[in-house]
Amino acid sequence: MTADQWALWGCGIYFLTGLLTGVWKYWQVATSEKGRAHYYVDVAHRASLMYAFACLVLERFALLSVWDDWINTLAVLASLLFFGLAIGSYILHGFLQDTRNQLQRPHRLGGGSVPELAMSVFMVSLIVAEVGGFAVLFAGFVMR
Repeated sequence: MTADQWALWGCGIYFLTGLLTGVWKYWQVATSEKGRAHYYVDVAHRASLMYAFACLVLERFALLSVWDDWINTLAVLASLLFFGLAIGSYILHGFLQDTRNQLQRPHRLGGGSVPELAMSVFMVSLIVAEVGGFAVLFAGFVMR
């Protein structure tokens, strides 16, 4: 598959995830005494929709980039991977209802916690992949 095709697959998957987490959010709102969904159910819903549309941005820049497709594909896949991991973490926290802030120390995960070093490595990797992936595509567009 080409970079733009990967981006469209990501768009479809994340948009569907946004719609399904919207159903989950509605169910929690409808059955809650306070009329609210868990914080991370709401975040998962919104982030999924946001990342779906971000994939369309990636798709367009991949199409307009002067780089070889393998470079654009790596850039797109790096972003897609970390979009998915972020959404997955929000869904997990929404399911577990274990925190309202996954970056608060100690980093809660169910009844335990995630080591601070692991969280820091993940967050730095996310930043490098998402910002770096788009920067590659944007540079390819600029070079055009």
